[in-house]
Amino acid sequence: MLSFFLRFTLSAAALSLMPSLSNAQWVQTNGPYSGFIQSLAISGTNLFAGTYDGVFRSTDNGANWTAVNTGLTNTNVQSFAVSGTNLFAGTYGGGVFRSTDNGANWTAVNTGLTNTEVRSFAVSGTNLFAGTYGGVFRSTDNGANWTAVNTGLTNTYVQSFAVSGTNLFAGTYGGVFRSTDNGANWTAGVNTGLTNTYVRSFAVSDTNLFAGTYGGVFRSTDNGANWTAVNTGLTNTDVRSFAVSDTNLFAGTYGGGVWRRSLSEMITSVEHSRSIPAAFRLGKNYPNPFNLSTTITFSLPLAAVVSLKVFDALGEEVSTLVSGEMSAGTHALQWNAMRLPAGMYFYRLQAGSINEMKKITFLK
Repeated sequence: MLSFFLRFTLSAAALSLMPSLSNAQWVQTNGPYSGFIQSLAISGTNLFAGTYDGVFRSTDNGANWTAVNTGLTNTNVQSFAVSGTNLFAGTYGGGVFRSTDNGANWTAVNTGLTNTEVRSFAVSGTNLFAGTYGGVFRSTDNGANWTAVNTGLTNTYVQSFAVSGTNLFAGTYGGVFRSTDNGANWTAGVNTGLTNTYVRSFAVSDTNLFAGTYGGVFRSTDNGANWTAVNTGLTNTDVRSFAVSDTNLFAGTYGGGVWRRSLSEMITSVEHSRSIPAAFRLGKNYPNPFNLSTTITFSLPLAAVVSLKVFDALGEEVSTLVSGEMSAGTHALQWNAMRLPAGMYFYRLQAGSINEMKKITFLK
């Protein structure tokens, strides 16, 4: 087994019991080779990692890895795409390779690809897109032939792609571009809140779009119009690749191996603000009364062990939202009461010098 990894202290079972922690963090899992992970892909039960030394495959969520490089004449693997039974690998200077047997064998497919520095892929219906240092190329026949599609793309150093509904996103050295017509035309300027515009990777989960940059991970819920950083616990913020698997988002970093974070933690929680409050404070939930879910805020003037729990009208605990150390700042998270009866509830914050309780009204 390849040895570059840092084991985390919480077991998978323990993590599954705490999906709503607002201080949730990325945790590092086993990674292949030296930790220089340039690309990730998931096909069925297989997780693939692209490195400077070719493709590695894991069938146990990253616990163990095996090299799969037969026919791969260029092993500097920058990107992956999965389309049906086809797995595509984009290389730096070697163009595109295709495998139909989960990486056991590879064949070059480069006709019409005038730039062979392939940094990214996207699949949208019958269209396969390749992002290169010469712009975007499109294939409609599983890579057999390629055509350039770059109208409006003012930065042709294309690092990454994402497909969300009818939107195709391209990440470049100059930020994010969006196309709504399969790459025929591109529009710039969807970068509000993206404090690092060197976009190396994307991931999509439902209505959430994630961008990996030299400055970490950013999330957008409005098709790239606005972005928010989600980097708590991520000590290496040079994010080169993503993969989504069930409830987890995997991030491949440059020199820092593979990191994992629960999607529900990022989607239901909000990262703490950068300004430091003057005192411990429990805010009012909003909305109140509420239907199904409500947001609870609290402030910490310094790092502290936090307990935030919800109780019913009889004083019985019904939910633990936070139990552990959190950093200084203002935090906000959602409580979902879908499985509980309507009525009066109370939430209590214990942290530092504060032990305070407030009332919630749940209406169905």
